[in-house]
Amino acid sequence: MTPFDPFADALIAAHRSGMRSAPDGAVPTTVAEAYYVQSRVIAALGHVAGFKVGLKPGEAAIMAPIRAQHALPSGATVALGDRMGIELEVGWKIIAPLPAPGSDDFDAALERCVQPVPVIELVDTRLSGPLAEDAIAKLADFQINYGLIVGPPLTDWDGRDFGTVTGRMQAGESLFLDGPTEVPGGSALATLKALIAAIGDHCGGLRVGQFVITGSLHPLSYVDAAGEVTGHIDGLGAVSFTLS
Repeated sequence: MTPFDPFADALIAAHRSGMRSAPDGAVPTTVAEAYYVQSRVIAALGHVAGFKVGLKPGEAAIMAPIRAQHALPSGATVALGDRMGIELEVGWKIIAPLPAPGSDDFDAALERCVQPVPVIELVDTRLSGPLAEDAIAKLADFQINYGLIVGPPLTDWDGRDFGTVTGRMQAGESLFLDGPTEVPGGSALATLKALIAAIGDHCGGLRVGQFVITGSLHPLSYVDAAGEVTGHIDGLGAVSFTLS
């Protein structure tokens, strides 16, 4: 047991009940402590569909697992609750065992092991009160990932990176993106490589069939009404789902 197990237990209960929680006791204050909580929570909840990763210049990549239960194909229906955050992103599907970081042919081998895919990240917190705005608590709470909607992968990918892209993101009559935008950090491939270098065996590590998502192409947007959500990234494809 560690001082952070009660925090992890409260998050596990919140995932299972669908109710937000304000955990008592010790709160993680470092990235390592947040990753400990992530590992405890995902071990209790089941399989991992992939990882979300954030990469800022001069900083180490941060990562969080995505629950397999909430990773759904384009066209799925998702329960709305009181609201749902949505983000259109460039993702990667792992289709073969990844090369070892630092290997001589890493870049060429990586191109044979992944396919780009359009995704919509679903965002919601399990925390309530001030902790819902605490950066390390949010990281422990899977960086507030709720789930993932996955579009068709680009099977004829030519190895090009995704930096500046043109996209569209809409929920009902609300338009969140319509035009050129930049992938966070300027390179979806660089973000993927940073995760591969950093993840090790965290939450089981990266495996064939999983997805890696690279950050929102527009500000996090919350939707509080049922309806269709559609996203499109030029040169990559479309992805959609229905909130009900």
